[in-house]
Amino acid sequence: MERMKRAPVCAGGAALVEPAGRVVPHPSERLLAVAAQLFCREGIHATGVDRILAEAGVAKATLYRNFGSKEKLIAAVLRYEGEQWRHWFFDVLDERGVDGREALLAMFDILGVWFRMDTYYGCAFINAVGEHDKTDPAVRALALEHKRAILQRIQAEAEAAGATDAALLTHWIALLIDGAIVTAMITRDGTCATLAKDAASVLIDRMCPTSQS
Repeated sequence: MERMKRAPVCAGGAALVEPAGRVVPHPSERLLAVAAQLFCREGIHATGVDRILAEAGVAKATLYRNFGSKEKLIAAVLRYEGEQWRHWFFDVLDERGVDGREALLAMFDILGVWFRMDTYYGCAFINAVGEHDKTDPAVRALALEHKRAILQRIQAEAEAAGATDAALLTHWIALLIDGAIVTAMITRDGTCATLAKDAASVLIDRMCPTSQS
C-alpha cells in the first residue's frame, strides 16, 4: 500500500496526530482536524458547533476568535482539507517516479488506495457543494480553486505524454476521476478506480498515439 505520511483527513484522520503520535497541540488546528472529520463523515449541516467543540476539547470562544462563525470555519476546513489531500496525492504520485502517460494512469491506482480505506467519505468539496445552496457561490469558489490545482497537474502530465490536445485530455481524465470518487462513495467499491483507469487508458491512447505501451 502507498505510504500514507500525509493521509487526507477524510480518508483517515491522520491530521489529528503528529508523527510522534502526540495530539496536535494548537486549539485552532484541533478544531480544523475535528471539523474536517465530522463534516466528511456525518455532513456539514448535520454537525453542530457544540459537537465540534466537544470533540476538539476547546472553548466556544476559541472558535469565534479564530474563525468568527461556523461558515468561516467551513471555508477554513475546506481549504485545509484540500491542501492535505493534494499534498498526499501529489507526493505519492511523485514518489512513483513516473510522468506523462504512466503518471496519468498512476493517478487512478492512488485513488484506488484512497477508496479502499475504511474511512473513505468521498471528496470534501463535492460533498460540500452537494449540501449547500446551489445559488451560493462561496463553497463553489473553494471547490473550483481545488479543482484548478488538480487540473493543472493533470494537464502537465498530459503535455508530457504528448497529447495532441492536452486541455481536452485533462478534462476527460478529470471527469473520470470525479466520477470514480462519487461512485466509490456511493457503492463502497474501490474497484471503480480500476474501471476508470481502463477508460483513461483508452482516451490517452487516442490522444497520445506515440505514448502507447
